[in-house]
Amino acid sequence: MVVEEDLAAWVEGLDELFGLVAGRFFRPEPRRRARAYVRGLLAPLAGKNGWTLAEVAGDATPDGMQRLLNSAHWDADGVRDDLRGYVAEHLGEPAGVLIVDETGFLKKGVKSAGVQRQYSGTAGRVENCQLGVFLAYASGKGRTLIDRELYLPKSWITDSARRQEAAVGDEVEFATKAALAQVMLGRALDAGVPASWVAADEAYGQDHKFRTWCERRRIGYVVAVPRNQTIPSDIGAPAGPDRADRATAQAPEQAWKRRSCADGAKGPRMFDWAVASISTGEHTPPGWGRWLLARRQILAPTQIDSGQQPELAYYLCAGPPGTTDDDLIRVAGSRWAIEECFQTAKNEVGLDQYQVRRYDAWYRHITLALLAHAYLAVTAAITPKDLVTASSRSPSRKSAVSWHT
Repeated sequence: MVVEEDLAAWVEGLDELFGLVAGRFFRPEPRRRARAYVRGLLAPLAGKNGWTLAEVAGDATPDGMQRLLNSAHWDADGVRDDLRGYVAEHLGEPAGVLIVDETGFLKKGVKSAGVQRQYSGTAGRVENCQLGVFLAYASGKGRTLIDRELYLPKSWITDSARRQEAAVGDEVEFATKAALAQVMLGRALDAGVPASWVAADEAYGQDHKFRTWCERRRIGYVVAVPRNQTIPSDIGAPAGPDRADRATAQAPEQAWKRRSCADGAKGPRMFDWAVASISTGEHTPPGWGRWLLARRQILAPTQIDSGQQPELAYYLCAGPPGTTDDDLIRVAGSRWAIEECFQTAKNEVGLDQYQVRRYDAWYRHITLALLAHAYLAVTAAITPKDLVTASSRSPSRKSAVSWHT
């Protein structure tokens, strides 16, 4: 009886979700097909491609599913906007965090839009792949992906024949991954998604234009930066600019605080953290602060005895008055949420299991996969947990930063 009730609630919730996006489909057939597509993505299938999704839908061939992605008339960006609103309604909190990152989609051949040999963090090496830049939303209620952009390398932008074959419109211009991230963040903020923070890894954090954009939009940020990242000093300070690693090396031991930044699969993620105030910039909102945040690995006694040195990570941060060290640590820890989203979206809803080459078809599949992933996240948030499956300087040099002790 409980199983039947759970199944009924699951179907009812999916019906409600498709009621929100129904207006984005201009005819009944693609609307029904999209619902069947999402139900297939949610099904426990070993592989989620046109054939298997068609089989779940009761179709003899994958033609209908392929037509949905390649030629049917519906508004994928409108569906994206609706799912973003759906997530904001169910998972939204004022202290929510918007997280940007990219993930790779390994591909064979050269015809899929945006594919080329390029570095994929997913594979950890240079591979023939597409790169998607994504935006996730994380709060105390849950986390899910809410936006997506396909990165097109310059080699694609300048090849008109290749663009035409992959249906890349004339309006599409080259944009860096950081610029794509700004576009998605802007959409979320303009739509009123409740968020106070942005988190990102080094690829975005070291881009000063990205950090400046966040300050102009008055959204706090905690972004990872490389060890050689320049740290601004106070105006007129004799020390001048410093590097993240050199500044951190001068932190007194009492500046380090042992804190959990988030819960992981094996319990709290414990690290030692240190925070230093740094100078603000011309685009920093009045009253806001800027900080250097450092994270230090906790070593076991045997590791210390063997002479192992702890790994360090560095973050540049900016935030409104009242921002605490614990706030910065929490946001730094929240960046892992998008990695978890990538993993679950690929494993559970077939984010990377598409068989399309067209630029627009990529967006259509990814949008429907995001819709399925958001449904899982919202269902988990509103369902009881037991019912959910699913060059060096002198050491005596004066520091340009002031550490919090």
